[in-house]
Amino acid sequence: MRVDRARHSVPRRLVALWIAVVAACLCSVAAFAATGVTTHSTGLGGAWSGSYSGGYSGTFTIHWTQTKTILKGKIALSNPHGTYSINGSVNGKTIKFGAVGVGAVYSGSVASSGRAMSGHWKSGPATGTWKAHRL
Repeated sequence: MRVDRARHSVPRRLVALWIAVVAACLCSVAAFAATGVTTHSTGLGGAWSGSYSGGYSGTFTIHWTQTKTILKGKIALSNPHGTYSINGSVNGKTIKFGAVGVGAVYSGSVASSGRAMSGHWKSGPATGTWKAHRL
């Protein structure tokens, strides 16, 4: 009889262990979801219009494409006037990009709606703020 009890207690232990593992996984997923952490970035490809102020002031338009977190495209500035290549990245709500032709570096954040963004820029000793909205 003792052998029968041993055979029945092993499956019960496995079932209890399986239930504990599933419960732990569900708790982990719920905790991760509650933090609001996203593993993808907002889609920013397309046309944008904006303005900047500070050491230089003016308006700009951006046309870019996004591949995962990488941004590439063109920016047309009113001051200094011209169209320049831009490259950058977006990670969640954080955006960084630069216009190499004018030595400008932009950093900022994207609104939750994905239709607006704003931040700070730097070009040599000049600095300022910028904002843009999706066209």
